[in-house]
Amino acid sequence: MKKYKNLKDTGEEVNVAEENEVAINSDVEAKGDEKAENVSDSEVEGLKAKLEEKTRQCEEYTNMVQRTAAEFDNYKKRTIKEKEALSLDVSIDMVNAFLPVVDNLERALKAAEGMEGNPLKDGVELVMRQLQDCLDKLGVEPITAVDNPFDPELHNAVMHVSDEAYGENTVIEEFQKGYLMKGKVVRHSMVKVAN
Repeated sequence: MKKYKNLKDTGEEVNVAEENEVAINSDVEAKGDEKAENVSDSEVEGLKAKLEEKTRQCEEYTNMVQRTAAEFDNYKKRTIKEKEALSLDVSIDMVNAFLPVVDNLERALKAAEGMEGNPLKDGVELVMRQLQDCLDKLGVEPITAVDNPFDPELHNAVMHVSDEAYGENTVIEEFQKGYLMKGKVVRHSMVKVAN
């Protein structure tokens, strides 16, 4: 702070800024004491009401933020499930495209059952084994049908016969193999059922 020479006769240097600050602070303290004495109960109640209103608004905003965070978390979970379901559907469509090839290879192996040492049969067996390994890696498994009870969720009954040798609603023959992928039916088994 700058010091100025006092215009008085004393010749002492006086800090004018400090004197002004002390004077201003004493005026403010005096006015603050007057205001504190003059504050009425109605003003206090008004301030309390404003405080309660602001507190209520803060609680509303906090609840809104919590709800938004919960909704976003649910959105993320739902999106992940939808992506997994979409991925499974695409995989099932791909597997469905390969199943006729599997059927034809199985038919070729069945037709070549009596031919031992045939290099063509050995080649088909190798291709079938390789294709089966690929399906296993994808989680594709055949539905067991023969000698099991008929299940409309897994089997497609194309023939019904009355036969006392078998139990009621028992699958006695499979015309086309069905497959499951991760618990979801890729293709139903085409079967003959005994009634």
